[in-house]
Amino acid sequence: MIENLDPQQAWAVLQDNPAAVMIDVRTSIEHSFVGHPPKAIHVAWKEFPGMQLNPYFVEQVQQHAPDKTAPVLLLCRSGVRSVDAAKALETAGYRHLINILDGFEGPLDEHKHRNTVGGWRFHGLPWQQS
Repeated sequence: MIENLDPQQAWAVLQDNPAAVMIDVRTSIEHSFVGHPPKAIHVAWKEFPGMQLNPYFVEQVQQHAPDKTAPVLLLCRSGVRSVDAAKALETAGYRHLINILDGFEGPLDEHKHRNTVGGWRFHGLPWQQS
């Protein structure tokens, strides 16, 4: 089952459940330069150049989240790639998947800017840059 939680709810899960793991499915560049939540484990769903699907995604997640019953939270830029990544993990047998709605940067606003109407950073949750 894939659950959808807003960033504040996802942060609460991470605080309340020490077994919970957050997987940042964005590209390496997004994770490093745009920023990421503390302790977010980077495993790209798609990567530059060409935004090719990572054929080792499930295997790489399993290295960081071997317990398929523990909560696995998935984060991308705006909450789209993370859904696809969650579906792949569900097929691989993960049982408690959480898609973080609006992702790290949130949706585009009327001026085509992110971080102004939603997302992890918009809500003032902890984050850092590499």
